[in-house]
Amino acid sequence: MNLIINGLSKRYAETDVFSNVSFSVAEGEFVAIVGESGVGKSTLLNCAAGLDSWDSGTVELDGVDLGGLRDDARALLRREKVGFVFQAFHVLPHLDVAQNVALPLMLLHRPDPQRVQAMLKAVGLDGLGARLPQQLSGGQLQRVAIARALVHRPRLLLADEPTGNLDPSTATKVLDVLLAQTREHGASLVLATHSQAAAARADRVLHLSANGILD
Repeated sequence: MNLIINGLSKRYAETDVFSNVSFSVAEGEFVAIVGESGVGKSTLLNCAAGLDSWDSGTVELDGVDLGGLRDDARALLRREKVGFVFQAFHVLPHLDVAQNVALPLMLLHRPDPQRVQAMLKAVGLDGLGARLPQQLSGGQLQRVAIARALVHRPRLLLADEPTGNLDPSTATKVLDVLLAQTREHGASLVLATHSQAAAARADRVLHLSANGILD
């Protein structure tokens, strides 16, 4: 999926988070976004997904201007074509692993247990579908989040510091799974990260500052 962000600015009250951010992501491309803490990497990903609003500029997904959509239309586009991996996992504790992974398919009214099992196997969690999240390690929880983000075959995956809470060995394994799955699906990937090792594996690295993108 093509993502085009043009002249994007975001502020809270009188404080600018970032301004005049412009970049594009081609179909199947892996772009890493790096920058100092507090510069707005997470906010930028939220804007790209239509989860957050912005003050000026445009966000386009395959030629569709997200800013011109109503909230329900934006949510439907996101459900169908976008996957999001959060740093804090955001798995639901009262659902088992398989049910967490199946959530995007349930929201689209397309239940597919075989697809859920295939994704669990792909991320190395085969046989763990009946476990509750509190029975898993941090690395396993992040794999649940990756499986959930990809189960509906999104064309764009946004990942916010997906290895930030993990030890280096586990982080490498999780990133391996993330890249293998996005490549297999032909999805575009935008990764916000502090990790130089993760950024080094991207097709392109963009440096976010308060005044825009430095590449």
